[in-house]
Amino acid sequence: MFCNSLPRLFATWLVLGLPLVGAAQSAQTAKIQVMVVGSDHLSQLYNKQPESDVFSPKKQAELAKVRVQLAKFRPDVILVEAEAKEQPQLDSLYALYRQGSLRLEDLPTGRSERYQIGFKLAHQLGLPSPKGVDYYAATSQSLLSSGTNIEAFTQDLRLLQTTVRPLKALVQKDSLSLYDYLALANQPALVGLMHRMQFNTPALVMNGSFSASGTNTNDLGSVDTEYIGAHYITLFYNRNLKIYSNILRAQQQTQGKRVMALFGVAHVGVLEELLAVNPAYEVVHAANYLKTNKMKLLRPHK
Repeated sequence: MFCNSLPRLFATWLVLGLPLVGAAQSAQTAKIQVMVVGSDHLSQLYNKQPESDVFSPKKQAELAKVRVQLAKFRPDVILVEAEAKEQPQLDSLYALYRQGSLRLEDLPTGRSERYQIGFKLAHQLGLPSPKGVDYYAATSQSLLSSGTNIEAFTQDLRLLQTTVRPLKALVQKDSLSLYDYLALANQPALVGLMHRMQFNTPALVMNGSFSASGTNTNDLGSVDTEYIGAHYITLFYNRNLKIYSNILRAQQQTQGKRVMALFGVAHVGVLEELLAVNPAYEVVHAANYLKTNKMKLLRPHK
C-alpha cells in the first residue's frame, strides 16, 4: 500500500516544492548588482602636453568607448568618489550640464572621471545626479618605510609601480588608448596586485616605524610599532569601510538595483571583497564589460 502511494506522494512534493524553488530563484535574482569600476584620476594624466589631455578629440572618443561599454551594465544609480558634503554642488553642476549650460572644459576639475565618466554616463542613460559616497583620507604608500620583512612590502610596491607607471606614460604619449588603459586597470590581475600590496603583504612588516615624510591624515590613535604593517593596513581599511557604509546608504536611499561605483583602482579590491560577503549584493566585475587585447602590457617593466 505504501509502495502504491509513492508516485502520488512524490507528485505532491513536486507540486509543493515548485513554489519553493521558484522563490529561491526569485530571491537570487533579486540581489542588488553592484559594479565597482576602477579609474586612474584622469585630471592627473594631464602633463601640459596636448597628447595627455582628456579634452583632446582622440581621448574624448576613447572615453566615449568606455561609456558605451559601461552602459551595457545598465546602472540605475551611479556613485562617484566625492564626499556627501559635495552633493549639493554635484547636483547643481549636473543640472546645468543636463540643460546644456555647463561645459566641462570650463570647470577647473572638468577632466576628472567624476565628470568625464560619471556625469556623461548618467546623462547618457537619463539618470539623476551621481551620488558622492567617498570618505576622504590621505595615506601615502611610502608611509610604511621600515621594519622586519619590509622588503616583502617594497617588492610588491615596486612590482606595482613598474607595471602601472609605464602604462600611464604610454597613455600620456597617445601610444595606448585611454580605453585600453582603463580596461587594463580593471583586470583581476592588476586589481589583485594592488589589493595584495595594500591589504595583505604589509602584515608581514613588524617592529618598524612610519616615515616622517609620509602622508597620513587618518588618525586612528597610538601606533603599536610591533604591528606597524597591520596598522598601515588599518589606515586604508578604515577609509574603505566608511566608503562601503556610504555605498550601502546610497543604495537604500535610491533603491537602486544595478549600482555602479566609480573609484580609484586602489579601492576596487577591498570594496568588492566587502560587497561579496553581503548576501543582499552580487558583485559584477568591470572587466566583464571593459575588455582589451592589450593584456601583454600587464607585466612589470624595468
